[in-house]
Amino acid sequence: MPTATVDAPSVPDVAFALYRTMQIIRQTEEELARCHQRGLIHGACHTYVGQEAIAAGVCAHLTRDDVVFSTHRGHGHALAKGMPPKELMAELFGRETGCSRGRGGSMHLFSPEIGMMGTSGIVGPCILQACGGGYSAKLTRSGRVAVAFFGDGAVNNGAFHEGLNMASIWKLPVLFICENNQFATEVPFAYASGNPSVGNRGAAYGLPGFELDGNDVREIHRVAGDAVRRARAGDGPTLIECRTYRTRAHAEGMGDFSYRTREDVEEWKQRCPIVRLRSELVAGKGAKTAAKSLDAIDEDVRQMVQEAREFAESSPEPDPATALEHVYAPPRVIRSAPPEPGTGTRTLTYSQATLEALAAEMERNPNIFVMGEGIGARGGNFLTTKGLYDRFGPERLCDTPICERGFVGLACGAAMTGTRPVIDFMFADFVLDGFGEIVNQIAKMQYMSSGRLRMPVLLRGCIGIGHSAATHHSGSYYGMYGQVPGLRVVVPSSPADARGLLTHALRCDDPVLFLEHREILQARGPVPEGDWEIEFGRARIVRPGRDVTVVALARMVHFAAAVAEELAGQGVSVELIDPRTVLPLDVDAILESVGRTGRLLIVDEPPAPFGVSAEIAARLADDGFNDLDAPIRRVTGRFCPTPYSPSLESAVAPGPADIRAAIERLMKE
Repeated sequence: MPTATVDAPSVPDVAFALYRTMQIIRQTEEELARCHQRGLIHGACHTYVGQEAIAAGVCAHLTRDDVVFSTHRGHGHALAKGMPPKELMAELFGRETGCSRGRGGSMHLFSPEIGMMGTSGIVGPCILQACGGGYSAKLTRSGRVAVAFFGDGAVNNGAFHEGLNMASIWKLPVLFICENNQFATEVPFAYASGNPSVGNRGAAYGLPGFELDGNDVREIHRVAGDAVRRARAGDGPTLIECRTYRTRAHAEGMGDFSYRTREDVEEWKQRCPIVRLRSELVAGKGAKTAAKSLDAIDEDVRQMVQEAREFAESSPEPDPATALEHVYAPPRVIRSAPPEPGTGTRTLTYSQATLEALAAEMERNPNIFVMGEGIGARGGNFLTTKGLYDRFGPERLCDTPICERGFVGLACGAAMTGTRPVIDFMFADFVLDGFGEIVNQIAKMQYMSSGRLRMPVLLRGCIGIGHSAATHHSGSYYGMYGQVPGLRVVVPSSPADARGLLTHALRCDDPVLFLEHREILQARGPVPEGDWEIEFGRARIVRPGRDVTVVALARMVHFAAAVAEELAGQGVSVELIDPRTVLPLDVDAILESVGRTGRLLIVDEPPAPFGVSAEIAARLADDGFNDLDAPIRRVTGRFCPTPYSPSLESAVAPGPADIRAAIERLMKE
């Protein structure tokens, strides 16, 4: 729980503290602007000049344990949350002493040690991540508050709607702070939004909404204080719109007067929040003493900023040898070896095996929770959570609205703040609505934070063609996700593999995409008892052989195994390899097999172009060419969307006859 202060500071003390925070932001930003002109900043520099009252007023109420999620204009939020100016400057200079160790620059600031959970160059994710931080706080009863800072452009983004709705229905301890500076890059808010108010949109989601003068730090401080108290008391989220103005360009070096006038900028400069507070503090009794105190603050901050710039300039650049570090978490050491394939005294279906794994891990780890549509009392569309709602309750088995981007983004923020979300998205096609959250946020978070944030997110759902599901319920997409650094992509084919790999996914610290072919969910097989897991990146030899290597995934493993059994009666010995994971891909196991057989057939249900079959073929052509006695062959799906009619569906998906014909042809080459 956050530590409460015994003696609350007096009103004058608070005002001077707010002034100091605003001066730290202003002077740091002005120095950064000069550094940009000198060429010390290599990329973008989005300053916060003119908006200082908002970060100062809100963050004054936050403890070190409270968490902030921000947007590309996040320097002020980082500084107000307690980041030393030298760490901010060093980051923009691309130095290893920067807050993100040189990996982020202006738009990607991380300091989880002080609750600054990151800024994003994409508009909207911070709203969803703050919901995740709020959900973690709710689940763990930590008393934390999560804050999302975002601009007016984000309120026209789907993340705004999905985030506020989720926060409202689950009463999450979140503050949504809209810094309405009138322009989303160069597009006026008055043009981009049919509703000229942001604050009054809170009512549409059943939460309090406020419209404030964004240059009045005292009023922002008052309203934010009430909102933080409500959040800590369990009374849910608050939306606060702060109307302000950035008095510098969208980013340093950009043209500024093609979409607004010099007169407008000058007028807003006269409303400077720092000048305004100073004028209030030196008015009336004690003016000389107040002015002297404020002058001392100004000078102290000036020296701090000068030292920060000198520190940043003298700091070393990151070692190029570290460029590939922190893409993944340190590998998990498995203490007990998994049982031999095919062993076990009991037979389970694929679905029963994964349910057993999930239940066991939820029992072991109270920070695991599951989100998805219909996964609560109903148990999921494919019974992936059957019976778990009664055991673990609604907070750990949470039914969601239909908002895939929303709860995928929430999962990111939850993982960042210490819990372990499992997102059950039913069909792989559906989670494409959250593709940006997966690729731009979840997959990159460990890297951008230099390994200080872990991302134990499990994203699971069904793939594959069958049951005339047509084009929106038949996709696989694992080849596409296999191109994303930071992800683990798992595609099991047997009950035992599904259980062992899911257990590993629920214990590792990397984000895992766990894809389950719908047509094999009821496939039965031996599943050993006990506590065991299967490490990612280790293929399974489903069937040893000497004449030809067949590599297959998911349902295709079952088809290929049946064909291999038939051909064995004709004297053809097929070695069948199941990679089990696409990312990482066990190329060594395939190379070893081809070294024995001299022939390779790759069987994959998705289309061939740019897919997993293409990757395997390329790797084997590079590293196994001398072992090949025949060309590499592939059997894949046709390059078209999946049709509905059974006759059309069968025409685009590979089947046993295709596999057999390909093996027979390969044996003749």
